[in-house]
Amino acid sequence: MTRTGSSAGPHDVPTAAQLVAAVRDFLETDVLPAVEGRTRFHTRVAINVLGMVEREIELGPAQAEEHAARLAALGVADDAELAAAVRDGRLPDDHALVTALEQAVRAKLEVANPAHLHS
Repeated sequence: MTRTGSSAGPHDVPTAAQLVAAVRDFLETDVLPAVEGRTRFHTRVAINVLGMVEREIELGPAQAEEHAARLAALGVADDAELAAAVRDGRLPDDHALVTALEQAVRAKLEVANPAHLHS
């Protein structure tokens, strides 16, 4: 395994993130070069999915706390309430709202595809 992660709770190492990274590395290093066509495509998809899972395991808890704090600062409980408040005009279209939305999108991209943050 090439990546490290902190162990939380009753689970020993390797962590869930380390296990996911190990499978992803195996697919990338050993399987991908040995397959072609449809299997190669699906292997690439699996590698990408495992990368997303790994990043969500590592980043998700902190992102969830930060997102909850942003929502609370806007006076809403969750994304559905935020959407309704925006749709109904109950939230001002100001810097605080735009910043909260930008940070939410950035957090999603950090998990889904961090390369999009640098393009």
